[in-house]
Amino acid sequence: MQIDDCDYPTVCGEYGICIGAECICPYENTFFKAVDERRPHLGCTPLTPISCQEKQRHRLLALPSISYFDKNYTVVNAKSMAHCKKACLKSCSCRAIIFSYYHNDSYGECVWVTKVFSLQSMKHEDVGYNSTAYLKVQIDENKTKVMLGATLGAIGALLLLVTGICLCLKRRGKYEEKDEFDFDQLPGMPTRFSFEKLSECTEGFSKKLGDGGFGSVFQGELGEEKVAVKRLEGARQGKKEFLAEVETIGSIEHINLVRLIGFCAEKSERLLVYEYMSRGSLDRWIYYHHNNAPLDWCTRWRIILGIAKGLCYLHEECRHIIAHLDIKPQNILLDGKFSAKVADFGLCKLINRDQSKVMTMMRGTPGYLAPEWLTSRITEKVDVYSFGVVLMEIVSGRKNIDSSQPEEDVQLINML
Repeated sequence: MQIDDCDYPTVCGEYGICIGAECICPYENTFFKAVDERRPHLGCTPLTPISCQEKQRHRLLALPSISYFDKNYTVVNAKSMAHCKKACLKSCSCRAIIFSYYHNDSYGECVWVTKVFSLQSMKHEDVGYNSTAYLKVQIDENKTKVMLGATLGAIGALLLLVTGICLCLKRRGKYEEKDEFDFDQLPGMPTRFSFEKLSECTEGFSKKLGDGGFGSVFQGELGEEKVAVKRLEGARQGKKEFLAEVETIGSIEHINLVRLIGFCAEKSERLLVYEYMSRGSLDRWIYYHHNNAPLDWCTRWRIILGIAKGLCYLHEECRHIIAHLDIKPQNILLDGKFSAKVADFGLCKLINRDQSKVMTMMRGTPGYLAPEWLTSRITEKVDVYSFGVVLMEIVSGRKNIDSSQPEEDVQLINML
């Protein structure tokens, strides 16, 4: 079925969301599922049917920037979003609400929906107001029992934890040794440095360049070569991200990707050694209110082309599709000739080429997140969306989110 008009009431079936030329289910696999995954236009169905006898299990799920095909549905006398939601939860016939407002949600229009047909994505600049849809769902009783059991289990686990913590402390040294051994077993690893060596080359981590994902970045020198040393903060919490960067960047090489020179994995310390990029990150150069002179159009074009080539390599030319998932100006670095290189792979995701979509938790930076994140089923194209936002920033010379602008222009993407 070709989707030509999101205003058609059943274009995406019941509970389906029409976004451009695609139908998706809200909170898929959590509260809703597709009637037929091969034919998404047939709509979605709740995983747990709503029962009027169990109102205490009813909840409202928020869908920002989502509206309804019928703008003249039942209007309820509820002026604030809080009152609107409360009224819907009290009534069994209410299956969803659409709350529309201009400035804040303390005053607006509350629309009840008793039978949910297709929903639609909307933009503030197209209609002149904000709209949030709330879908009524019922919490599965079995899940509630599981939560209760988990709570009781947690109490018991707490008692065991007091005893086990002593054993953990005794074995900590052994775990750290094994952890370091595991790093050595990773194939194709770059040069491994000692913590002492990196501390010396950065003069005790005294020349801070800035803060990157999961840690701070310091300038250093290895022989005659300048380097950037990224020191992860909270090594235990950052271990997964550390491994992602080492394994991913260590196995790829491209002129538009920051080169990983080496790493350090010594006890609780986790460090990454990158090539030094003398111009710093892109956000220092593209915004007009910064002290640096605005970039000429030729330079901007080369930067845009460099980012595109780097992403193309990650998406098309590696054994696995590598989705970066955090493309933003702060993660684009510039060398002395203003050549752009994609950096900071701490949130990246590997996707097999036979997979159309992958499930993953939402990650990245607000303002650069693609609409697909609403379903948690994403592809490498979420990077393309983020790249589009960065491209707009480069061309316009302003930040994606600028609170100094009039309310309707705070988000750059709303100006399209």
